[in-house]
Amino acid sequence: MRKRVLIVEDFDDVRTMMKTVLEHRGFEVLEALDGYQAVEKAVSDHPDLILMDLAMPVMDGIQATQAIRQHKELSDVPILALTAFADFYCERARDVGCNDVIQKPIDFRRLDPIVNSYLD
Repeated sequence: MRKRVLIVEDFDDVRTMMKTVLEHRGFEVLEALDGYQAVEKAVSDHPDLILMDLAMPVMDGIQATQAIRQHKELSDVPILALTAFADFYCERARDVGCNDVIQKPIDFRRLDPIVNSYLD
């Protein structure tokens, strides 16, 4: 059974690129455009991993991670924060339950081993 990855990203081009790369590597990919949709999708679809942008409209990634972590069935799902502002967000992201922080722009060669380490 393929592992399910939820991509939470408000920029269409970034989300599409991530989806294409992850699908090419054999993952089933779910998508959310903001934190609110991320919480809904995580609760309904139970992904194996969440790639969470932190700076988004409607509900940001910090708030979405807090909401997801409130659901007992999602407490062990790894959430990897994605941000161009790692210095600003790193500590906050970890404090709310993100397992790792990945700097944008995303280097997909470096993303593979990180994603695989959480899904093995």
